[in-house]
Amino acid sequence: MERKERALLLGVNLNDGEDFERSMQELESLAQACGMEVAGQVTQNLPQLHTALYMGRGKLGEVQDMLEEEEVDVLIFDRSLTPSQMRNLQNILDYPILDRTTLILEIFATRAKTREAKLQVESARLQYVLPRLTGMHKALSRQGGGSGLSNKGAGEKKLELDRRRIEKRMAELRRELDKVSKERETQRKQRQGSGIPRVALVGYTNAGKSTLMNRILDKYTRDASKKVLEKDMLFATLDTTVRRIRTGPQSEFLLSDTVGFIHQLPTGLVKAFRSTLEEAREADLLLHVLDYSDEAYRHQRQVTEETLRDLGAGDIPVIYVYNKADRCMDGSSLPVVRDNQIYMSAKTGAGILELVELIGKMCGRDTNDKRSYF
Repeated sequence: MERKERALLLGVNLNDGEDFERSMQELESLAQACGMEVAGQVTQNLPQLHTALYMGRGKLGEVQDMLEEEEVDVLIFDRSLTPSQMRNLQNILDYPILDRTTLILEIFATRAKTREAKLQVESARLQYVLPRLTGMHKALSRQGGGSGLSNKGAGEKKLELDRRRIEKRMAELRRELDKVSKERETQRKQRQGSGIPRVALVGYTNAGKSTLMNRILDKYTRDASKKVLEKDMLFATLDTTVRRIRTGPQSEFLLSDTVGFIHQLPTGLVKAFRSTLEEAREADLLLHVLDYSDEAYRHQRQVTEETLRDLGAGDIPVIYVYNKADRCMDGSSLPVVRDNQIYMSAKTGAGILELVELIGKMCGRDTNDKRSYF
């Protein structure tokens, strides 16, 4: 059995209380999603981040002592490190270093399956790596050259060659992504021209969006090939999938599944995945899926809503789908429908019919149209 990489997690609590604990728990989940084993945590309470080193020198001394005693392969910091922080920490600790952003980017790189997703992830990774090359060579060497960079040594001449190589590749990626974006825009316009209501699933990663899509497909189609990947892991879905849902002879809507959001989702990823996330911005209705059994669901709702506003999708009508409600409510009482909210369980299927009925109400019916979509 192959040995897992062992990671030491490092975080600074800026008097955030529960938010900090939640963030560190999420960092642990991200490390595990990347196939790592968490060796431990080192945290520090500070009024503000250390500008040059992220955390205090004394605490970094403790980290060095731990590295001599514990079997650790990589250090992961619970925030995005600036290029100077990355460089300074590398000089002091002389250890492979990742931050929250590079960890998420690694997960995306392993999950990407389609050409579009791979291009988007590579673009985001290179944008983030470029200003941090000096402090990331040990981390890049962990990937066995998978980053596309040569990793032996870190001399000025080699760094300059790497920078040029990255800049050239980024220009190529921009051209390819522009082409893909135009193709996706053409497909969207064709769907818009059909007049069929467009409904997009959005929400925090691992809230159950793909499970919900599959339960709806189970109910309204017998074609198993239409199903999407459904897995209990962070960022299982990176590619937008669009399915036509026929609820009757002349009743249908288009349902799209989108990449999940997360606290401190890297800006570069949002930009790189903009063509994919356009599915949400162009929708007639959003299904905002929340894991109601997670104590942090209110925080996750806020993160998703902020990201949607940044995408220009903040004013689209929404149905709040409180999924996994069977874990914290009496299952026999489900579903519960209140205005534009539904408490249900995609796993058991409780609430699927009621949700589809609510979608119909929210999209509206044109009684003068010979085709009633619901």
